[in-house]
Amino acid sequence: MSKYEFQTEVSDLLNLMIHSLYSHKEIFLRELISNASDALDKLNYLTLTDDEFKSLQYNPKITLSVDDEKKILTVSDNGIGMDKDDLINNLGTIAKSGTKSFVQQLSGDAKKDSSLIGQFGVGFYAAFMVAKKIDVISKKAGTESAHKWSSSAGSEFSITDAKRQEQGTTIILHLRKDDEEFLQEYRLKQIIEKYSNHIPFPIFLEKMEDDKPVEEQINKASALWRLSKNDISEDEYKDFYKTISHDSEDPLLYIHTKAEGTLEYSTLFYIPKTAPMDLFRVDYESGIKLYVKRVFISDDDKELLPTYLRFVKGIVDVEDLPLNVSREILQQNVVLSKVKKASVKKILSELKKLKTKDSAAYLDFYKTFGRVLKEGIMSEFDNKDLLLDLLMFKSTKSNDEYIDLATYKERMQEEQKEIFYLVGEDANMLKHSPLLESYKEKDIEVLLLDEEVDSIVIPNIGAYKEVPLAAINHADMEEDKDLLKEQEENFKELTLKLKEALKDNVKDVKVTGRLKSSPSCLVYDKNDPDFAMQQMLKQMGQTEMPDIKPILEINPEHPIFAKLNASKDFNKLTELSTVLLDLAKLNEGMKIDDAFDFSEKITKLIEKSI
Repeated sequence: MSKYEFQTEVSDLLNLMIHSLYSHKEIFLRELISNASDALDKLNYLTLTDDEFKSLQYNPKITLSVDDEKKILTVSDNGIGMDKDDLINNLGTIAKSGTKSFVQQLSGDAKKDSSLIGQFGVGFYAAFMVAKKIDVISKKAGTESAHKWSSSAGSEFSITDAKRQEQGTTIILHLRKDDEEFLQEYRLKQIIEKYSNHIPFPIFLEKMEDDKPVEEQINKASALWRLSKNDISEDEYKDFYKTISHDSEDPLLYIHTKAEGTLEYSTLFYIPKTAPMDLFRVDYESGIKLYVKRVFISDDDKELLPTYLRFVKGIVDVEDLPLNVSREILQQNVVLSKVKKASVKKILSELKKLKTKDSAAYLDFYKTFGRVLKEGIMSEFDNKDLLLDLLMFKSTKSNDEYIDLATYKERMQEEQKEIFYLVGEDANMLKHSPLLESYKEKDIEVLLLDEEVDSIVIPNIGAYKEVPLAAINHADMEEDKDLLKEQEENFKELTLKLKEALKDNVKDVKVTGRLKSSPSCLVYDKNDPDFAMQQMLKQMGQTEMPDIKPILEINPEHPIFAKLNASKDFNKLTELSTVLLDLAKLNEGMKIDDAFDFSEKITKLIEKSI
């Protein structure tokens, strides 16, 4: 016997399972059946494509059996199986990024942590919710030896040599006293019918009749995605989703397509209500399984849907592909390219229908996945217009509600030629930005964008239905040129003095007509990235960026500048200039360089005013 320590994250996970208050413990069986189905899928593929396994006598099945006396539930499959290294790596450590994310969210509060189980299936480890001890006997296809993995949770597990005739895995659950309901035949059938009725392999319940063991198939094994829509109930769609996604919630939306003709394929896509925990990880796991003629090919091919639809779960099953197609060929395959193109359009179209039919449900979806959808603006060309119609925004007129671009366009002023927007890090700061003053006075709506990706994504939109989008924090915004020319001349000396005082901190100092009550604001040259984009570029690793300075625009009608200009007492500018610049920075949500110096200067100004 060899003993091993669990990885720290596994120990944390097992502790949660043992002390779980989760009310739907039945999901442990869904998870084990799903794992067994995956093992059968992988061996099924090898028997059809690998010469080493083509002669294997293979009749894929999953079997449940019960020992009432010993209080044992057994789940067995004859799939690909595991060798000793697989047992250590698969059951002793956490490799999947999603599972790691789940563990990282554990708080130590049993009740709070248990609610996380419902958001994220935790595979094999869920069995410890009902079992005080688990034994796993497994033999990998193509090998001669079998091994037994055993654990009562805690901090360690053991592996010993074992015997098993055929390849596959048997999981033996020694049930806790409070969980003996899972020994009852009707309960097991109920769970299988709910979660596993339509996995593509038969599930048998082994029982005794006339002192002889008999097997009864307790699922349809019908590959639900290949059935006609008319033959599938809404509950069956929802329960199948829970099996393939490991989610305990119903999906927000399901999209079932069966294409026939020159290109034959079936797709079944689901939009979750809750974001997967690896949604914003580079190493996110694909939620799409690829089948060819019902034969499982891959569940980690990220090419089946674009990255911005990575939250979609489901199945793609195509007819016209060789079973032994390689990963490289898959990525270049014309058939899959056509299926992908049609699938993207279908998914986006269904989301647009949801937006029209149930705006509240769509808004919930958008708050969860809108940031990811926006990424598509950078890469989606075929369906860009459709994608633009799905985007939602806060605005100066929406009272914290969201509007789409179509609504903004309908509400535009008669002479308005552009869709105006302002990007920043905080919606509340944006609402009170001095840059909005002239727009509010003219009753012109401005979109307020406060997500990190907005600074890069939104400028790439270019135009919506031939109406250009324009950022209001650029120096070239349209103003009354005649009035501006006159003010520039009147304030020429003041702006030159200010520019000289702030020469290390600003690119230029100008008068502006865009301000009504604020003394000044910061804008950027049209060829320079604004502050929000600079922050985003730094987060993306561009740390060697040159120092990009803003333009300080001053309000010539504000008492501060009107009095300074009238008195020509520019000696005060040395002290005032940095204070005005820092105030403008704070108004835009930026950090000031020297908070102590700012505080000291403000204090002196207050003293002088008293």
